[in-house]
Amino acid sequence: MKRFIVGLIFAAGTMLGCAQNHFNIPTENFADKVKVLGIAPIFIDADSDLNHPQKELLIPLIADLNRKYAPLLVSKLRSTGNFYAVTPLADEPQQLFSSLMARREKRDDAGIRYNKYFWKNDAISAYTKKNRLDAVMVIVVSGLTQTSKIFSSNLLSSLETDFNYLTMTAQIVAPDGTVLWEYPNFRARLLTYHPLVNLQYPDFSESEANRSRKTEVRFKSLDGIRRTLEQKKSDWLFRETEEPEVYGRLFDEMSSLIKYTAEKQSKGGGVDRKQLPVPDVSPRPDETHALPAATGSVQAPAAAGKIDSNAPAPANAVKMPDISTTAPDEIVPAIESTL
Repeated sequence: MKRFIVGLIFAAGTMLGCAQNHFNIPTENFADKVKVLGIAPIFIDADSDLNHPQKELLIPLIADLNRKYAPLLVSKLRSTGNFYAVTPLADEPQQLFSSLMARREKRDDAGIRYNKYFWKNDAISAYTKKNRLDAVMVIVVSGLTQTSKIFSSNLLSSLETDFNYLTMTAQIVAPDGTVLWEYPNFRARLLTYHPLVNLQYPDFSESEANRSRKTEVRFKSLDGIRRTLEQKKSDWLFRETEEPEVYGRLFDEMSSLIKYTAEKQSKGGGVDRKQLPVPDVSPRPDETHALPAATGSVQAPAAAGKIDSNAPAPANAVKMPDISTTAPDEIVPAIESTL
């Protein structure tokens, strides 16, 4: 039931967010700029706030899982239909990360804490040019410590303190270094940011067994972290699928914030003249008899000879209204800027 409710909340958030522009530039500009999107290998920031006692073993474990599940993100981005090509890039992640990354900042925006990354413009430009890309998507897994409140499984106990997490951030960067899109995304109506995995947990069982008022915070084992990240997602009928739950959830959220409607709405554009109403010039019933005279289709009497083009029109002729051949002034409602 809990999983079902979470799914409903996510679906509602996705539908609300679809009406917005989630890019840092107008959507139509992004569509014009980015036809070929490259996906860099998922990076790990080993110098971030990673406090696990087996850090030297944790990093290669996460690297293997990133490599294993990166094709899933490529597949989801291709399914949006918004790009001519989505290309996975085969490079050594740590070496590429060191060559591209300029600096990292811990940010707290709208109550959401995350690591924001800045890139070397020259290196990004050379990398996109080398791979013939319009833009490159960079994803970083990093460590982050933040205060959280975690409840026990029976919800009878809780602990609020600092916990160490692995988080995932992503950006789409243009060749000139401009960040066109980023995750976490603060243009969404509902702000959500899920960690990749929490590296620590409160040991409620031990404190309960020892009748202790103090609950210890412990690090998860490497096997526990691996099993958490490899756990398969269940469908609506609770059947296990082949998609990993944690990576799949994050990739779903990213792709939903990248997907846009292909139809462009030109700002201040003209109205289709074919859609303009045509004036009704049909004669009124009491004027029908006069139409031949007005259109010049009345036959002259036989004795009159040729028709005099300078002769005045009959007194009962109906003067046809002047119909302008040009459309009336077009009034186009203003479209709210997405900037």
